[in-house]
Amino acid sequence: MNHILVINGPNLNNLGKRDKSHYGNITLDEINAELATRGAELSLDVQFFQSNHEGELIDCIQRASALDGIILNAGALTQSSYALLDALLDARVPFIEVHISNIHGREPFRRNSVFAPYAVGQIAGLGWHGYRYALEHMAGILK
Repeated sequence: MNHILVINGPNLNNLGKRDKSHYGNITLDEINAELATRGAELSLDVQFFQSNHEGELIDCIQRASALDGIILNAGALTQSSYALLDALLDARVPFIEVHISNIHGREPFRRNSVFAPYAVGQIAGLGWHGYRYALEHMAGILK
């Protein structure tokens, strides 16, 4: 069984309460439940981690054992966290970057990603479904 880590960064714990025009009504717990169910269908062991603190995200990646892939929504750290990028690269597993909103159609500062050049792919603007598509794609990569 392959092990996937789904990491969510700052403010994603407020999904369901945040600007619903960008993020919809679904909560992070609901997304995680959907991914756990889909992961089981795909014979994936899916683990979840969320933090508003960059160092905790890095620590989580460094502590992960038997890890085969990462799905990452780094939130606003997407544009600035080279330290998180280094942790992802050091993990030496494929990762997919996910954004609920279309970062390319929002403020100019949101359009740049330090992760995109190194990610297997980037999914943006497809709502919470982007996580599911990332999980399904990761399952295909790991076969």
